Amino acid sequence: MNIDQIMVLLVFFATIVALIFTNKKPSSIFAACTLVLVLLQQLDFSHILQNVTNMGLVALVLLLLVSHSIDKTTLVVRLGRKIIKGSYAKSFWRMFALTFSASALLNNTAVVASLIGPIKHNTLHPPSKLLIPLSYAAILGGTVTLIGTSTNLIVDSFLIENGHAGFAFFDFTLFGLSAGIACGILLFMLSGLLPTFNANKSQYQSYLLEADVEASSELIGNTVEDNHLRNLPELFLIEIVRRKKVITPVTPDMIIEENDKLIFTGNIAKIDSIGHIKGLTMFAEANGLLNDSLTEVVVSNRSTIRNKTLKQVGFRALFDAGVVAIRRDGEAISGKLGDLKIQAGDFLLLATGSDFHSRDNISKNFFVVSEQKITRKLTRWQENFTLLGFLGVIALAASSVIPLATGLLFYAASLVIVKVSAVQEYKRNLPINLILVIVGALSLATALENSGLILFATNHLTPLIGDMNPFYALIAVYLMTVLLTEFVTNNAAAALMFPFAYGLVSAMQLPIMPFALAVAFAASASFISPYGYQTNLIVFGASDYKFSDFAKIGVPISITFGVIVLSLLNLIYL
Repeated sequence: MNIDQIMVLLVFFATIVALIFTNKKPSSIFAACTLVLVLLQQLDFSHILQNVTNMGLVALVLLLLVSHSIDKTTLVVRLGRKIIKGSYAKSFWRMFALTFSASALLNNTAVVASLIGPIKHNTLHPPSKLLIPLSYAAILGGTVTLIGTSTNLIVDSFLIENGHAGFAFFDFTLFGLSAGIACGILLFMLSGLLPTFNANKSQYQSYLLEADVEASSELIGNTVEDNHLRNLPELFLIEIVRRKKVITPVTPDMIIEENDKLIFTGNIAKIDSIGHIKGLTMFAEANGLLNDSLTEVVVSNRSTIRNKTLKQVGFRALFDAGVVAIRRDGEAISGKLGDLKIQAGDFLLLATGSDFHSRDNISKNFFVVSEQKITRKLTRWQENFTLLGFLGVIALAASSVIPLATGLLFYAASLVIVKVSAVQEYKRNLPINLILVIVGALSLATALENSGLILFATNHLTPLIGDMNPFYALIAVYLMTVLLTEFVTNNAAAALMFPFAYGLVSAMQLPIMPFALAVAFAASASFISPYGYQTNLIVFGASDYKFSDFAKIGVPISITFGVIVLSLLNLIYL
């Protein structure tokens, strides 16, 4: 082994150690790794540029960018409101089926983020019985297609970098679908091992919000419970104003009627949950003021609107703003927002027009506190275009009509044209950290290849493992990747283990496909630790789970998943 090979090997092991034993971001570690390799003259700038333009990486970045636009659609959220039923079994399987199928095509982290609210705040079952299954269903669903998780596309980029064709869209489907269904059944059977407690209470100041039931509303004629109005994330229906009378408390069997005014209290950050309900509109929305940001103000003690109602002062004309919600510290308030008398110290959440900030009466009446970002509601046409366009791109890529990256590029451009997204939004959501991880990992793999280290390892391993059963080698690659993904992130585990798997394949003269798939599946199989996968971290932070809660149910799931995937890979490829 020469000096170049020794230096590259030291950098490789130093990267693994830093990922496991330090708190530094994987992006920082891989960026430092790349810089060290350039400094040691084991890489030059042309290698890095080549890795940046890797087609697998380009497809992944485009997929993540358009996923932010897809997240604006209400399909998953609307279906999520209907998950919870009186029967735990029905609730579990509705949740699992929706999460599993959605994660096969959409970003699984976004799917969990969309569904966690209705599950966390449901009143029929302890959220702790459903939150871990929610995360595991998303992980399992992500292994069904090429685009189900970023891990699959990372391994795809390594295949392309090493001169292979890359994965086909459905190369994962047989293995992911078989293992996913089996693990779902096992997860349901083991649900008794899940702890029983409510989710963490979010820390927020409760506002009072009013929404009108329009004639076209899907809520009319159904009860509060049937409309799932008791499962909105961090928003609670406390009153109904009907024909100028306030009805409180609101019972589950109360039927919603046309022109009802629904009074909610809760977290203003979750106000977009109301916007997902057809035919339910807030005042500012009906008047064309509601956009993607809201302004929070406090009424001044010098304000001219004190002790007057919003109707009396003509609030919209006076300030070019509409009141979306009201909060009054130290006193409960109820009834229609328009009939409430404003007091000094009241917090108002305003949807503002273009003239609001330029009017000279704003500072005389309010202290501006902050702006609250909300999800801008798409029109029905925009939502249909976004969903059908994405499905069209996937269908064309799956049938090999056009490359995935090409389809996503034109799809991203079309979303800008129809004003679902904007160029500035794409720039803001560019996944810089993930790009650094992948480019750094590809650069490390390039250095391993160029220094002759992989060839050196191949020549020395061949006599030792030449007669080794290929299935044992496959098991070794899978287990090492699973172990690594529980300590570091799934993406970093895939990036680090592929060069090892590639060297092993070269030494044993075996097909690369089963080993590449083994790395991809194992890197996603983070069921034992809450730290190895983003969806696990989300549900971990939303509850009072302990590490042991994941390990207790995750170990049998991990074993089952691995046994099924490895058995099928062995049956089909080896």
